[in-house]
Amino acid sequence: MKKNFATDFCLCGLTGWCLECFWTGLGSIIKHTDKELPCRTSVWMFPIYGMAACLRPIYQALKNRCVAIRGFVYTLCIFLAEFITGTLLKKHKACPWDYSKAKLNIKGVIRLDYAPAWFLAGLLFEKIIFRKTDF
Repeated sequence: MKKNFATDFCLCGLTGWCLECFWTGLGSIIKHTDKELPCRTSVWMFPIYGMAACLRPIYQALKNRCVAIRGFVYTLCIFLAEFITGTLLKKHKACPWDYSKAKLNIKGVIRLDYAPAWFLAGLLFEKIIFRKTDF
């Protein structure tokens, strides 16, 4: 199977959507004690998560670095993407998330306490981009 940007974009977008459903579903039982675990996402999130495919050059440049450095850089990249897309969407009243009530928020579009989740997500996206396609 030939790797290409469109495939990577779709895989990252779908993975992000699934992670978001899982995350918000777990949040519903913690915050609202809803045992049905309803989740919430937005169509906007597919291209936002899909943009992880654009990080291929960064993944490639960091491939020989330790996991802590790679994860830290990915976290910064994700925060930057989240800030830019969140600010843009907010400007058009279309931002599906609002972190303004969280303690460690930046302009309501980034939550610094999510850094560990983004660290792991960045490493997961790295694995998706450099997946083995030899079956």
